[in-house]
Amino acid sequence: MANITAAMVKELREKTGAGMMDCKSALNETAGDLEAAVDWLRKKGLAKAAKKAGRVAAEGLVAVESAGHHAAVLEVNSETDFVARNDGFQAFVREAAKLALNAGDSIETLEAAKLPGAETTVKDKLQELIATIGENMTLRRVAKLSVEKGVIASYVHGQVSEGLGKIGVLVALESAGDVTVLSQLGRQIAMHVAATNPAALDATGVDAATVERESNILREKNAGKPDHVMAKIVESGLKSYYKEVTLLEQPFVHDSSKTVSQVLKEAEGKAGGPVKLTGFVRYALGEGIEKEEAPDFAAEVAAAAKG
Repeated sequence: MANITAAMVKELREKTGAGMMDCKSALNETAGDLEAAVDWLRKKGLAKAAKKAGRVAAEGLVAVESAGHHAAVLEVNSETDFVARNDGFQAFVREAAKLALNAGDSIETLEAAKLPGAETTVKDKLQELIATIGENMTLRRVAKLSVEKGVIASYVHGQVSEGLGKIGVLVALESAGDVTVLSQLGRQIAMHVAATNPAALDATGVDAATVERESNILREKNAGKPDHVMAKIVESGLKSYYKEVTLLEQPFVHDSSKTVSQVLKEAEGKAGGPVKLTGFVRYALGEGIEKEEAPDFAAEVAAAAKG
């Protein structure tokens, strides 16, 4: 039997909102596998859909940079928030984001890019900062969007300086319409993306493994139903799921009576032409990075005292 710790129960409870004993039972049933335990609770109807994945944070900054019909978003991590407030670190992140516009879509390509007017590469400069500040830092991930006509709108949440913050979002709107209208609409949609964290643009973009996982949960929750009934249940359940997690089907945060798709259609009149949302990127600082928990010194002292 797996050793189920209080920390594991706490993490599962935070992910699902289920009761402590239910979380412990789920972990026991799944030999301590956290994601399997989430599914076990959902199949029992004891948890809401797992929407809190990636809550563990790391420090640093997310940067957005745009030029014409191109834009990039970059995450650079540090060990502490203190470094994220350092002027030298901020200047480096901003410069690296500018270089990312023309440096390809990979971290390796960005690392090899040379800083303006110097033979120093981005990777070399980062190593200099590490030596100077005395803290580990990493270029974690980078993404770019572009359009032939239209705008790439951006939004930075938790902004600490221009273009630098905790969450960075890019939204691509392809259109020959009015740029001012498109920019305003794009920023609103970027704010929506920051708030809702959609999984994909539409149903076709949802990962196949995720679709299969949701389908299996629906089947197990409705076990015993005839095949033709089960097929309809799964189909209906997936439609509801897509409305929750795909950007175009989500209720617009600025007007929940409309979906994002409907808002785009209505905007065509003001823009003076068709408007198509062709892509988005959302980077949340430290998303999915596990950090070591600080030692519980009180517990350690108490344990030592008992010994």
